[in-house]
Amino acid sequence: MNTASKKLCLILASAAFVVAGCSKKPKRPDPSSTVLGPTGGGAITPEAVPVTADTSSQLAARDPNIKEDENSIRGLLQPVYFDFDKSNVKEGERAKLQAAKEYLEKNPQYHLLLEGHADWRGTDEYNLSLGDRRATAAKKYLASLGVAETKVEANSKGSLESTKNADDATMAKDRRAEIVILKK
Repeated sequence: MNTASKKLCLILASAAFVVAGCSKKPKRPDPSSTVLGPTGGGAITPEAVPVTADTSSQLAARDPNIKEDENSIRGLLQPVYFDFDKSNVKEGERAKLQAAKEYLEKNPQYHLLLEGHADWRGTDEYNLSLGDRRATAAKKYLASLGVAETKVEANSKGSLESTKNADDATMAKDRRAEIVILKK
């Protein structure tokens, strides 16, 4: 094969590669088949938005702090925070327990688990006891709102999940009662 025929083969192969690599632009959709309609600025009607019956999974999809599994939902209801070495429910935290009561009224198939936590200071035994007092205080407050005791469990995690040698702001977040929704 001479150099002229090699060059011709190379040119033909390159042309075939370029032609095969180029594709047509995708066809634009018909505006009437889009969500906004033919004008491009129409309002989205409620009928155009898909609705599912499981609202808790919709919330979990929007908020990365909400953790849901087959048995529980964590992070949907806000934790109740406590002062250092205290277990009384502060007035400013009571609205969170009211919200938990309202959630149970709207979702009677669920129960609540109140998990008491403490910061890293103190012995393990003391922090377990303090966590228990915090969870129990939140449970008693819910009972005072009319929530049946059979709908609420209390448990202590003590300082198990606390941040060791933490600063004041982190320790304040460790002193809490988590409100976990139980599905079963």
